[in-house]
Amino acid sequence: MGPLRAAAGGLRRSGGRAAPPAGRSRKGASLRRGAPAPPPTRHLFSDPAEIAALRGDLLGWYDRCKRDLPWRTLAAAELDTDRRAYAVWVSEVMLQQTQVATVIDYYNRWMQKWPTLQALAQASLEVVFELAGQMPRTAEDLQKLLPGVGRYTAGAIASISYRQATGVVDGNVIRVLCRLRCIGADSSSPAVIDQLWDMANALVDRSRPGDFNQALMELGATVCVPKAPLCGECPVKQHCRARRRVEKELVFASQQLFGKPTPVPDVEDCGVGGCPLCPPATEPWDSSLGVTNFPRKAAKKQPRVARTASCVLERRDCHGAPEYLIVQRPSSGLLAGLWEFPSLPLAQGLQEEEERQALADHLQAWMGQPVVAKGLQLIGEVVHIFSHIHQTYVVYSLPLDGDVTLDPASSSSRWVTEEEFYASAVSTAMKKVLKACEKQHRKESSPGKGSKRKRGAKTQGASSTGGGTQLSLYTFLRVPTAP
Repeated sequence: MGPLRAAAGGLRRSGGRAAPPAGRSRKGASLRRGAPAPPPTRHLFSDPAEIAALRGDLLGWYDRCKRDLPWRTLAAAELDTDRRAYAVWVSEVMLQQTQVATVIDYYNRWMQKWPTLQALAQASLEVVFELAGQMPRTAEDLQKLLPGVGRYTAGAIASISYRQATGVVDGNVIRVLCRLRCIGADSSSPAVIDQLWDMANALVDRSRPGDFNQALMELGATVCVPKAPLCGECPVKQHCRARRRVEKELVFASQQLFGKPTPVPDVEDCGVGGCPLCPPATEPWDSSLGVTNFPRKAAKKQPRVARTASCVLERRDCHGAPEYLIVQRPSSGLLAGLWEFPSLPLAQGLQEEEERQALADHLQAWMGQPVVAKGLQLIGEVVHIFSHIHQTYVVYSLPLDGDVTLDPASSSSRWVTEEEFYASAVSTAMKKVLKACEKQHRKESSPGKGSKRKRGAKTQGASSTGGGTQLSLYTFLRVPTAP
């Protein structure tokens, strides 16, 4: 699917966690141990009258206050369902990468350049050929047939473009629903995510599902924000049990101040031991946080430590300008499909000589010609922090006198100029690697500054010519500069 498919695939791998389907084995285990009690009604929307009122309040607010965004205009005005679905799909992919304000310009430029699925498919006929140019019509088929489309994106496209009465759950929706029903358990846990999806599907307005889902997300983005929410402006505040809890706390505090007896617990209070949706006993309600007690997330795990040897293979073109060899990563896993310098994961505890030899062996097997370990120049170390990995790249440089016959069975590879490198789908970490190498070369070429970098020296930062984030949409939309 070209750039959109690559971006969508990356989002699925790095985006919010989706709950896995409940398997039979898990159910069987629960029955053997004794199934947990169902969540108390305090955490659910069980009153049809309240659901109807909430839908009306939220949609009325959305009609009055929604932001004027180009994808909403397209979704409302476009009569062709395939074009409408494509327009929504593009917006959802972009919105999961960055903020609304940043997306607007990119979105408008994208839709001008590739207004239809067929136009985008000029880079790859795969999707158009397999689906005959038509988008799937349900959330289930969208998720099943379109690579990289997860449960949230499928629900958004289906509800907005095809009016399917299906809910959506993203970060904004999680926050709103957790506050509306005082859900204080880990909001990223499968049990809570399952419950939130059930809740979203029960709440979605059957006559205006797309508008309702957008309203719920809009509420989380503009009013029910993570910090300092605008509770006084909330159109559904009368349905919010987190806010009701805050009000009860204030009443209780004032009664204590005047020596009045402790009030009787409200029948709505949970009070059920082991409730799967309540905060754990070790994390009681914090009065200073108010409604921002919800949602709660589990403590972040410490990122695992990893080391990788990367080699910047360099040759000179006919004009003497440097060219670099980059290879494509596998289509699955971390940074799937991106381009990088030839790299090799390293075992922990290796000495420098062992790391150098391991990289030389890797390059030799890959290039099909001898690589002398001592010929690899150590540049230094580049540290890059992923969300779950503390990655150290041990950077080496290897200048080549001529071309290299590459093994076509190993992986996709190509020689690129510096400009082509930064215009390619390379990670921020690889930009740091190239900057470290170029900085060392400049240092060596300067008079009196030819000392080698000591092992362990850290080098950070990205080249000024390679600004932007990983998989930047600028890569696909930038206007070529005149030669």
